[in-house]
Amino acid sequence: MPDPATTPPASASASAEEGRALVIIPTYNEIENIETVLEMVMALPSSLDVLVIDDGSPDGTAERVRQMQDRFPERIHLREREGKQGLGTAYLLGFGFALDHGYAFVCEMDADLSHNPDDLPRLLAPVQNNEADLAIGSRYIDGVRVIDWPLSRLMLSYGAGIYTRAITRLPVKDVTAGFKCYHRRVLEGIDLSRVKSNGYSFQVEMKYRAWRKGFRIVEVPIIFTERTEGHSKMSKAIVREAAFKVWELRFRDLFKKL
Repeated sequence: MPDPATTPPASASASAEEGRALVIIPTYNEIENIETVLEMVMALPSSLDVLVIDDGSPDGTAERVRQMQDRFPERIHLREREGKQGLGTAYLLGFGFALDHGYAFVCEMDADLSHNPDDLPRLLAPVQNNEADLAIGSRYIDGVRVIDWPLSRLMLSYGAGIYTRAITRLPVKDVTAGFKCYHRRVLEGIDLSRVKSNGYSFQVEMKYRAWRKGFRIVEVPIIFTERTEGHSKMSKAIVREAAFKVWELRFRDLFKKL
């Protein structure tokens, strides 16, 4: 269980907190999807800013984002990196940007429309209302909510949750979920320089560190839809990294080196 001594104090007010929200979207070859994603986020009733972090996409993804910046110059931001540097480092770069620019709420979202941008207000709500410090868009709370996945991938994902919870005791159904909203105090409370995962295990590590710090986590049910454009970034190397990372996290925690 989390150490009570590390549990952050809750705000005295239960009302929605004032503050800006940022959505971080890593991209690699997402030209078929990125314009639609950005259009949908910009159309939401609550004002959200977006930071796209592109890993040198050869298909022109970054150029498409720059075209969108012409329409929303104050709300869409872009950082370009050389070559594929990985999901984890992209999000760490985004977290630094969010903290440096004073954002109170920081969301993660995929660029391929598997995460529905229209769900962002529901994901933000518990964090903005001080009901949670981290909200997770969950595929596995209140049943399985995945569309168009082959059975093999569904079993791999669902099994990963059982495996991870058995080893780490992390009380989260969707341990690899990448649709999330943090309060900035979570990112400030975690030593981000010690986060070394760079594939989907990054999502497990961030949840585990937040939980062990005593932050309040809630899962918000979403429907996850497999991409229809572009190609999945899943690989055997990513699966292997995640399988070993949960043991590393558990042992480092046991020996007080997390």
